Amino acid sequence: MSVLNTNIEIKMEDFEALAILESKDLTPFKPDRLDENPAVVYLSKLSKNGRRVQADALNIIADILSPESDFLSFPWHKLEYQHLQAVKAFLHEKYSISSINRMLSAARETVRQAWLSKQIPAEQYLRIKQVENVKGSRLPAGRHIAHGEIKAILDVCINDESPSGYRDAAIIAWMVSGGGARRSEVIGVDLADYNPDTGQIKILGKGNKERTNYLENGAYDAMADWLMVRGDAPGALFVPINKGGTMILRRMTSQAIYNMLNHRIEQAGIKDFSPHDLRRTFISNMLDAGADLATISKIVGHEDLKTTAVYDRRPEIAKKRATQLLSVPYKRRIE
Repeated sequence: MSVLNTNIEIKMEDFEALAILESKDLTPFKPDRLDENPAVVYLSKLSKNGRRVQADALNIIADILSPESDFLSFPWHKLEYQHLQAVKAFLHEKYSISSINRMLSAARETVRQAWLSKQIPAEQYLRIKQVENVKGSRLPAGRHIAHGEIKAILDVCINDESPSGYRDAAIIAWMVSGGGARRSEVIGVDLADYNPDTGQIKILGKGNKERTNYLENGAYDAMADWLMVRGDAPGALFVPINKGGTMILRRMTSQAIYNMLNHRIEQAGIKDFSPHDLRRTFISNMLDAGADLATISKIVGHEDLKTTAVYDRRPEIAKKRATQLLSVPYKRRIE
């Protein structure tokens, strides 16, 4: 929906560029060649998962400014500072701070590609660069998964003697205790990327950057069992398994990991959690165990220590303990 539509609750009179927003022709079009589209050039530089996420971001921005358009058909070379400021205000009503900033970054990088390909003048690009990120912070979403819950969901997998039981136990154990891998990283690993002698896994993470994780203890044992079931055929480390228990030697999808986890949670009868909560729990547990922030950041593939620190729950525990130092003279009346 366009920000120029009068039924949108945005005070457009706050923007000096109202006349420009109304008069600028943002009619969808498609260039003759894909490599002439700055959005395509920008997305081509990202990882597969990054392309999907940022393509969605550009689609949202394109549809706001020019309804029914997408990142392929929106005229990015006509985007102005005032347009992106208006989009920023619109997004603020619907999305989290991190999501807004990610979308703004996608737009700025797309315009940068337009400038590099000489589709827009430097002045236009420099003006758009001045659109600042939204400031502020939010408490991280999701939850910490208790040890008893992890045991319950792994017990469900252990009691399943089918190939799925072995595979799912290995995936869950890796994600929660072997490095906090993302779903996209789990499905991207090949058999050749795992060294069963050392427990080392080579991962291709965000930004096309490689790193290594190590499996120890129960996570190592779960992987060893899965490899006995999977066999040594080359290809993806984790593969789909049909209802008859037959393995299909191709790569799983990110959605398949999500569906598998929901299925095991339901079987275990525990409170819902997301795949990312396994990663969150790994980071929290590592910090609780005394691992330093820099090492954990390298393990999980964070470029900025501040990103890792968001998952640190120790300050919350300290706040709770501090609060317990005070007493309130009240006793429960209803038992």
